[in-house]
Amino acid sequence: MPDRDLLIGRLPKCELHIHIEGSLEPEMVLSLARRNGIRLPWDSVEALRRAYRFGSLQDFLDVYYVGMSVLVTEQDFYDLATAYLQRAHADNVVHVEMFFDPQGHTSRGIPFDTVVNGLFRACVDARETLGIQASLIMCFLRHLDEAGAHRTLDAALVHRDRIVGVGLDSSEKGNPPEKFRNVFRRARDAGFALFAHAGEEGPPNYVWQALDVLGVARVDHGNRALEDAALVARLARDRVPLTVCPLSNLRLRVVDDLKHHPLRHMMEKDLAVTVNSDDPAYFGGYVNDNFSAVVRALDLSAPEIVALARNSFSAAMMPEAERARALARFDAAVKGIGSE
Repeated sequence: MPDRDLLIGRLPKCELHIHIEGSLEPEMVLSLARRNGIRLPWDSVEALRRAYRFGSLQDFLDVYYVGMSVLVTEQDFYDLATAYLQRAHADNVVHVEMFFDPQGHTSRGIPFDTVVNGLFRACVDARETLGIQASLIMCFLRHLDEAGAHRTLDAALVHRDRIVGVGLDSSEKGNPPEKFRNVFRRARDAGFALFAHAGEEGPPNYVWQALDVLGVARVDHGNRALEDAALVARLARDRVPLTVCPLSNLRLRVVDDLKHHPLRHMMEKDLAVTVNSDDPAYFGGYVNDNFSAVVRALDLSAPEIVALARNSFSAAMMPEAERARALARFDAAVKGIGSE
């Protein structure tokens, strides 16, 4: 078995928690601003990177929403998603479930169709040129009201063949999942898969609400679930996946040091935990960077690394026959690496 960093690079994996707007690198922010004649508060890559010093989730979101203002045309969204998918391919990611925030664009006058058409075209091209299976999950912004989420769902129904799921993101504090119970019910009835950010900054009760009120298939983050033994037992029993993002947790002060990250405890509690990048342009690393950082901090073993990567396939939205084939390919890859 090669050393741990080489193992991370060689393992095929899925990425299940990536906000495509959060992959907007500073160089692309400034390039698109020039292309679209948009003035920004920053005049250089260095100045923009200095703004990436966050004390909380809200500090990050304040910069994030300004950054996405450079996305205007279908080509902008295509270029953004293509750049991320090429970078994911370099990390041996073979399956991506990509979040996007339509309300962050339609509120600026960008048509919903412009956003979806650009992102979806990039997914199709990546499948053909890179061999990555990529799909779109539309997120509602939880700091806005449910009426706006209903209007966004109305717009998404036209693209039901291009959007596979709906999620819930943005400012968690003071915005419990139950605030969106009705729109999630409509989304479920329309056939969308359901996801929600919960337990990043919000309490364990938010994770309960995501499960029992919204009916999600997966919990994004879920760190604070460990504070509730009954919740941990529920997550383990029902094999509810958690899409954990170590570098994001560090940069947003969810943990003060990766050595204190709960990922090892999650694994010890038999939770279905996966490793993801969240908003890699802002938090300093794509999926392999997240693996490497948390592996070093927690001194995870090669079998633990393999288990985390394998979990990503078990947690992905795949028909069961496709999942069985993907897991067989994964196990064959592990066997090949181990025989070297």
